[in-house]
Amino acid sequence: MAETLPAPSVTDDYAQRVTKDLSENRGEQERVRAELARLQSELAELETSEVLLTKIQEVLGGAPKPRPEGKSKAAAVPAARTNKETPTGKGRKSGREAGAQKKASPRKPGEPTWLDRTTAYLADQSEPKSAVEVASALAEAHPERTAPVPIVRNALEQGVAQGRVERSKQGRSVFYTSTAAEAPQSPDPAQS
Repeated sequence: MAETLPAPSVTDDYAQRVTKDLSENRGEQERVRAELARLQSELAELETSEVLLTKIQEVLGGAPKPRPEGKSKAAAVPAARTNKETPTGKGRKSGREAGAQKKASPRKPGEPTWLDRTTAYLADQSEPKSAVEVASALAEAHPERTAPVPIVRNALEQGVAQGRVERSKQGRSVFYTSTAAEAPQSPDPAQS
């Protein structure tokens, strides 16, 4: 009689396939890391050339053109997600150094907070509004006090947490409405 070979089990097939896929994944990661290192090195060379050319231009009497605003070295090429320094020998810049952050103008004593302004605005609206819509409406209503959309969004989320505002999602969009029965706020004991 002829001997029959045992049929490979489904588990063995999956284990082999997963091992192969994992190996391919790791190989692809290494390829991408090498490409990233090459690109970062090329960027460093270009930045060095730019500095040299700018100095030559200044010596020749030409006015150097300023770098476009909002673009920094950190924004040009995302850094690899490692704790190592970049190939240029420079570490990543902190959030403050990377670019100018838009800040809200400070609130004067006695002025309503952004939470108060957002909830008051939403109370007058008949339909849900996005954070961008609320921010632009508040900017028009209060030009003396500006706030970027993230600050308005934070105020809206604070209102959601306190039950003063309701949040609804439609696809990837988030809309806010005032709660139907907004409870009257109790007076602040510190102001009494």
